[in-house]
Amino acid sequence: MKLLFDQNLSPRLVQHLSDLYPGSEHVFLAGLDRASDSLLWDYARQNGFTIVTKDADFTDMSEVLGFPPKVVWNRLGNCSTNQIECILRQHHDAIVGLAENANAHILTLV
Repeated sequence: MKLLFDQNLSPRLVQHLSDLYPGSEHVFLAGLDRASDSLLWDYARQNGFTIVTKDADFTDMSEVLGFPPKVVWNRLGNCSTNQIECILRQHHDAIVGLAENANAHILTLV
């Protein structure tokens, strides 16, 4: 299970969560920090990533374009990187379940 962290999340999450989500990337570290959402969408789809974001743009795209990629939408508001890490660890089973469920495309964390 590989995650692609959107620009609105810290690049440090890649290293902090490498034990649970090996092969994950951050858009900044992938050189995509200035890329459009549609380019990020295509990159995630072509490379087998699930997008993790704090904004609704990718959930809207998922509704229109379908999936893959799948989207984990963090709606918890203003959180520290440590809090985001804890949340993604706590919801690991749900995130893996999203990847394995052929009918689900968005997991909303609130």
